[in-house]
Amino acid sequence: MKPPHALVIGAGIGGTAAAIALRRAGLDVSLFEQTMAQREVGAGIQISPNASRLLGRYGLGDAMARAAVRPSAIVFRRWQDGRVLGREELGDSIENRYGAPYYHFHRADLIALLADAFGPREIKLGRCLVDVEQDERGVTAHFQDGTSERGDLLIGADGIHSQVREHLFGEEKPRFSGQIAYRGLAPAERVAHLGLPLDVTNWVGPGGHFVHYFVSSGRFLNFVAVSEEATWTREQWSDRGSISDAAKKYEGWHPQIATILTAVDETFKWALFDRDPLPEWTQGRVALLGDASHPMLPFMAQGAAQAIEDGATLAACLKHAAFDIPTALRAYAALRKPRTTTVQERSRGLSTSFHLHDGPQQLERDHVFATRGVRGSPEALNRLYGHDAEVATTTLEEEQ
Repeated sequence: MKPPHALVIGAGIGGTAAAIALRRAGLDVSLFEQTMAQREVGAGIQISPNASRLLGRYGLGDAMARAAVRPSAIVFRRWQDGRVLGREELGDSIENRYGAPYYHFHRADLIALLADAFGPREIKLGRCLVDVEQDERGVTAHFQDGTSERGDLLIGADGIHSQVREHLFGEEKPRFSGQIAYRGLAPAERVAHLGLPLDVTNWVGPGGHFVHYFVSSGRFLNFVAVSEEATWTREQWSDRGSISDAAKKYEGWHPQIATILTAVDETFKWALFDRDPLPEWTQGRVALLGDASHPMLPFMAQGAAQAIEDGATLAACLKHAAFDIPTALRAYAALRKPRTTTVQERSRGLSTSFHLHDGPQQLERDHVFATRGVRGSPEALNRLYGHDAEVATTTLEEEQ
């Protein structure tokens, strides 16, 4: 028998990782991307052990080590004077604990190594989805260029403005969170005089926070500066920003922040959108993945990691169900939704905690950072980083 044919819509991090996982599970995979090239504006991304262990199984261990930075620790600092509020070790400590590294990537580097693993010439570029049709025997994707493709299942990994989700469940606009982020990359030599360690540093203060860490094997310092804004009127959720506008948001903060901001050539202004958990992720032979199903605010640095987990669980469910596609997709959603909902909710909660004005709540938060850790209790970290997304048999066996 021919292997099932999976159509994956969207060749970002989640879609390409899912395509690799599905192929490893024995499926024939076609991967479609609406743009003519896989480009990514300057931005860093954190890949924690729950995702890096999966990518390591996909044979990407050496490629990740070459392209990424392995941070030493995560450090929270007070906005005004730089006082350390809390510190957690990463590096060897977290790798020994969870059996996989914690990495910082430039998004373009991560997408490139995933594309190389799948086969860059096999990614079908310039294919913008316009319609999805399915019946009992398969599913058909129709594209703007007039072409179509038939498969046994279709995966919508096409982001927060997912066309697949709209075709399944109707139009639904994500909600502007009231926060915007400036992001950019500073060449490492321009900030060398600061003597920054290989940490992820999070400055927290009134109405905003500022995160920076090295990417691209240490060649660039990535920053994300999140602040509050009442409205977002642009049609695009990401746009070129003004460095001087970003600097004004952090007037009165520690001078190191201004130094980093003025070391970049350009910055992008990024609206943070959110959505309540979807009641359904699947319909027949079609399933959603990553931001198409569970967009997350970036405060737990788990958006890409959870999308990578989605693909691994989906592949495991299909393989375990002997490619009974509707059953496997229902099991996939049942396994993933509780976990991603928890991470969504925790991320949303941190959007308030990181931006507290000085006062009793801020003092209480700082006490928690100092005494209980900056990323939650050890039990919460174990649930997050110790999770193996390929272990998907329990729910399937209960259904069968």
